[in-house]
Amino acid sequence: MDMRTAPRASDYDTDGQPGRSVGLTQPIIAGIVAAFVGFAGVFTVVLQGFIAVGATPTQAASGLLAICFGQGLLSLLLSWRYRIPIAIAWSTPGSVLFAATGIIEGGFPAAVGAFAMAGALIIAAGLFKPFGRLVSAIPPVLASAMLAGILLGLCLAPAKAVALEPTLAIPVILAWAIVGRIQKIWAVPAAVVTAVAMIIWTAPATGWSIDHMTPDITFVWPVFTLQGLVSLAIPLFIVTMASQNLPGIAVMKANGYEPPVATVFVSTGIGSILVAPFGGHTLNFAAITAAMCAGPDAHPDPSRRWIASFTTGPAYFVLGLGATLAAALIAVAPPVLIQAATGLALLGAFGGALAGATAVPAHRDAAMVTFVTAASGLSFLGIGAAFWGLIAGGAFMLLNRKWSR
Repeated sequence: MDMRTAPRASDYDTDGQPGRSVGLTQPIIAGIVAAFVGFAGVFTVVLQGFIAVGATPTQAASGLLAICFGQGLLSLLLSWRYRIPIAIAWSTPGSVLFAATGIIEGGFPAAVGAFAMAGALIIAAGLFKPFGRLVSAIPPVLASAMLAGILLGLCLAPAKAVALEPTLAIPVILAWAIVGRIQKIWAVPAAVVTAVAMIIWTAPATGWSIDHMTPDITFVWPVFTLQGLVSLAIPLFIVTMASQNLPGIAVMKANGYEPPVATVFVSTGIGSILVAPFGGHTLNFAAITAAMCAGPDAHPDPSRRWIASFTTGPAYFVLGLGATLAAALIAVAPPVLIQAATGLALLGAFGGALAGATAVPAHRDAAMVTFVTAASGLSFLGIGAAFWGLIAGGAFMLLNRKWSR
C-alpha cells in the first residue's frame, strides 16, 4: 500500500516507530467527531428528502435509523477487513434529488422500490467492469451541473427564510457564519444545533408534544415501477456515483490508499437493498467523513487510521437511535427554519458542484444547459428535471463535438 501521507518527525517515538505514542485516543476521537459532523450536518436534508417523496414522519425516522445502522455496520466491517479507513455514508445528493423530484406515482412505496433498484445498479457497477466504465464515462461537468441545478433551490432557502421569519432564521445563519470563521468543520453542526434550540423555544406556540423517544422501525413493501426507475432510481444512481463514490475514492487515493472499489460497490449496493424496505436509501463511499478519517489528523501513522472509520460504526449506531427525536423536531418545526438549516448545510456542496460544472471552458455551455434544466423543476412524461438536465446537456455536448469537426 502506497502511504504517501508522511507523518511529521514530532509524531515519532524515541525508538523511531511512527505514531505509537499517539495511541488509540486520537483516531477514536476523530471517528466520533466525523460521525457527529456527518450526521448533524445533513440529517435535516435526509429527513426532508424522505418526506418530499411521500414518507410520513414515522417512515422518515425509520429510514434515517436504517441508513445510520447500515452505514455504521459497513464502515465497521470494511475497515476491520481491509485495515484501511473505508468510511461509508448515506447519499446526501440523493436526498436533495428527492426534494427536487417530489412524490412519484405510487407514493412512498414506489420510492422505496426505486431505492432498491438504485442499489441493484450499484451492485452491477461493482460486478461488471464494462458497466462501471460506462458510469465513469459520464462527463464530470454534466454530473456536477446536474447536482448544482438540484441544489440551487435549496441553497436559496436561507435568504428566503430571513425575509419570512427573520427572528428565527438570523440566529441560525449567524451561528453558521461565526463558528465557520473559527472552525469551518463545525459551522453546519452549529447551525443545526441553533435551529434545534429555536424549534424548542417556539415549541409551546406550536403545541409540540412527543409521546415516545424509542426508535421507530416501519416496513414498507417496495413497489417497482418504470417511472420510479427513470425518475428516481437512475438519477439517484448517477448522482451517488458521481457525487459520492467517485469523490470518496479520490479522497482515499489522495491519502495514499487503494480501496477495494468493486467490493465496496457490491457491499453498499446490497446494503442499500436491505435498508430500502425500512425506508432507507443508498449507501456509498463517504467523501467529507472519509477525509476526516483518512487524513493525518486522524493519526500520524497511516496504518492506524482505519481505527477512525471503524469507530464511526458504533457512533452511527448511537446517533441512529435519535432518529425518532430528529423526525419529531422536523415535524413541528417552522418549515422555513428547517429549509434554512438545510440550505446552509448544502452551500459547500453547491459551490463544489458549480465549480466542477464550469471547470472545462469547452463544455461550459453544455454544463449550463444541464444546470438550468435540472434547476427548472421540469417534469415531462412523469420524469423529473434531474434526468432531463443530464439528457439535454449530453445532447448539447454531442452537438458541439459534431459541429466542431
